[in-house]
Amino acid sequence: MKIVKSAKPEARAEGVETGADTPAMRLFSLLETIAARDRLYALQGLVEETGLPKPTLHRMLQQLEAGGLLQREVDGRHYGMGTRLRRLAENLLLNDSLHGARHAVLRRLVEEVGESCNITALSGSEVVYLDRVETVAPLRFHLHPGSRVPVHCSASGKIFLAQMDAAQRRRLLANGTLEACTPKTLTNLAQIEHEIARVRKDAFAIDNEEFLPGLLCIAMLVPSASGPSNLCLAVQAPVMRLNLAKAKTLIPALQRAAQALSRIAVDADPDSRVQA
Repeated sequence: MKIVKSAKPEARAEGVETGADTPAMRLFSLLETIAARDRLYALQGLVEETGLPKPTLHRMLQQLEAGGLLQREVDGRHYGMGTRLRRLAENLLLNDSLHGARHAVLRRLVEEVGESCNITALSGSEVVYLDRVETVAPLRFHLHPGSRVPVHCSASGKIFLAQMDAAQRRRLLANGTLEACTPKTLTNLAQIEHEIARVRKDAFAIDNEEFLPGLLCIAMLVPSASGPSNLCLAVQAPVMRLNLAKAKTLIPALQRAAQALSRIAVDADPDSRVQA
């Protein structure tokens, strides 16, 4: 969708909402354009994408950058999502109307498997915890909603990486710091690619003390009826209670819970029901 040029307010592109031709809505439309694709935009690319004059776009980008909604990359030419915009997206996920229903599913899963469980989403190069229910067992790792973990050494992160094509993964991982959180952390791109191939094959991912010593995690994607999913479901426990073999026995329970979470999203979105 083209952003409406401000030079001729009476001439609106077909399909553009009437309220779009205001300064605020033009800025919002520009954010939509940039957020719609997994890429960075330079000024000239946005001129071609939106049809807006270069001086107008330059002024709009400066406004969005000043507000923390966009950020300029190190080359000084390309723009991507800013911290404030990412926080806004995360807050929407954390506080949406589906939270109560999802939390009930998470609580039932904890009761079934006896270990802490969480729902996560990908945010930039990190995984953010949207919700978490702790086990009643006395020995446990405390990670509250809003916590962030690295994408390369978490089970949920591996799930999200497995959804990307190779170029997306390289771009994400090559520009980040593959920190060795433990001696078991994979910090080599070739090793990570090998692990992602296994995740694609198995449809689940394991973090075997790669993020925290003594912690094992198994994760699975929450299916989406409308394309790639940005929700993941995971079980975490100390290795003294949960080894790799036992973790795999939890897969059926994870699958049932993931399907329940997927149905909640479909029931809340009429368009998803049609597509499904």
